[in-house]
Amino acid sequence: METLQKFITWMPLLLDGALITISLTVLAVSAGLVLGIFLALGKISNNPLINKPCSAYIFFFRGTPLLMQLLFIYYVLPIAVPFLTINNRFIAAFIAFSLNSAAYSAEIIRAGIQSIDKGQYEASRSLGLSYFQTMRFVIFPQSIRRLIPPVGNEFIMMLKDTSLVSIIALVDITRVTRRIHDATSSMLIYIPALILYLIITAVFTFIFRKLENKYSVYM
Repeated sequence: METLQKFITWMPLLLDGALITISLTVLAVSAGLVLGIFLALGKISNNPLINKPCSAYIFFFRGTPLLMQLLFIYYVLPIAVPFLTINNRFIAAFIAFSLNSAAYSAEIIRAGIQSIDKGQYEASRSLGLSYFQTMRFVIFPQSIRRLIPPVGNEFIMMLKDTSLVSIIALVDITRVTRRIHDATSSMLIYIPALILYLIITAVFTFIFRKLENKYSVYM
């Protein structure tokens, strides 16, 4: 009973942390998908002035740890470029996670676009559609159905990676857990924290699975 009482006492604080975790994940992945579309189109472009920078961006953010990117944006960037100082921890985390997610989303979107038969692109152009009209009305609608499974995986990975924001003292689930542990010296706090992560992950996994079953090209 005493343990259960502790869990009940801790739960409101953990739920506040969960709100930060979920908000950051949804916003970062959404922004990453939008930016990822332009990066993907840039990478498959035949223009080297567009292709090279986009490829370099994707290589950098996929090739360096997310934790290092977060620390750079929050701690190093203000020293190197003072006018780019970001005092709000949530905004700093949002920027770092969005930029990182964009690189992975770009590769997902690029693969989705290139999985569409080239004949459809050629047929669209022969009908007089411009490049952007072809992408908007022909290629993207088909690609989206193929993107649901990998985007779902990216979302779940980002959800778990949000625990990294505790390093800059943003009060997510992990930060709340550490605070409670420091205040009570009770290791039991990690039990409801883990369960809460599992519940959130299970809910979003269920949502993406439903979307996949409804829209996936493989069904």
